[in-house]
Amino acid sequence: MRSIWCLAPKAGGVDIPQVDDQFETNVPGIYIAGELGGMGLIRNAIEQGKAAVLALAKKMPRATGNSHQVIIVGAGPAGFGAVLKAQELGLKYLAIDQDSLGGTVFKYPRGKIVMTQPVDLPIAGKMHFKETSKEDLLQFWREIEAKTGIKIQYNTMVASILTQDTGFVVKTSQGEYSADKVLLAIGRRGTPRKLGVPGEDLPKVVYQLIDPEQYAGKKVLIVGGGDSALEAALSIADADGTEVSVSYRSDSFSRAKAKNRERIDEYASTSRIKLYLSSNVSSISEREVTLEQDGEAVKLANDAVIVNAGGILPTGFLKETGIIVDTKYGTA
Repeated sequence: MRSIWCLAPKAGGVDIPQVDDQFETNVPGIYIAGELGGMGLIRNAIEQGKAAVLALAKKMPRATGNSHQVIIVGAGPAGFGAVLKAQELGLKYLAIDQDSLGGTVFKYPRGKIVMTQPVDLPIAGKMHFKETSKEDLLQFWREIEAKTGIKIQYNTMVASILTQDTGFVVKTSQGEYSADKVLLAIGRRGTPRKLGVPGEDLPKVVYQLIDPEQYAGKKVLIVGGGDSALEAALSIADADGTEVSVSYRSDSFSRAKAKNRERIDEYASTSRIKLYLSSNVSSISEREVTLEQDGEAVKLANDAVIVNAGGILPTGFLKETGIIVDTKYGTA
């Protein structure tokens, strides 16, 4: 078996579930596609979802008495592609998601520009987008959902997956379902990575940006150095009367796209954004945030904190299911 993965940071590594060339895990009958398997790009995630369903369909057993042939968990790009393929193949499927259509895309900030590539969608035809907004992409997907008649059960969280002789029992917040196969197309960011510092439980601390305008006139600290953190900082800095700071544990934004790095440097050079590199948050209070930088405490007046420190892979859930998780290091 091998693991499908994109990029693993040299220093910390990244956890990737073990799957084979047909997207099947070490647990026969359970498949993984999309961001959870290391493929976060929209087009490629859709392609993986389609390919995974095609692969599992070829290994589908004869009638087993299960209520479904396949249960697809997740309605992001990979799950969306998988559901369309399952519908096209005439499979008896159940698709569920703990939130809404779009997965990680749904959680993007308002107005975020989404970069993708043209891709063929089963039943619906070609998706021609190369650059669009989050809202337009989600609306396009909703129209396809209505047009094709695919069924996705939202607001349904998976608690466990139990292996049985004839397949699997998937226990969810809405009940139990049996299936011959299971495809996990969930994201890696369902559980945000927390700072673990005093004051993090204050209402002003959140883990994603929805609307930059809600921070107009406020002093905001962004924690993180990836694209989501930099894009949040840039969009909030454009809101009226904001004072934006960024705290990042490394000395550079090497993980972010060049375009975002250039813009953040531009904003920093004109003091529209203040950068605190090689720093960590040590505590949060109602009106203040304390950073530790170069061995010294730096106190910032603060109204809101947005933590963009990535998400925690549901390793516990995967291991309880019996799926092996590898830690990968190096470069793409």
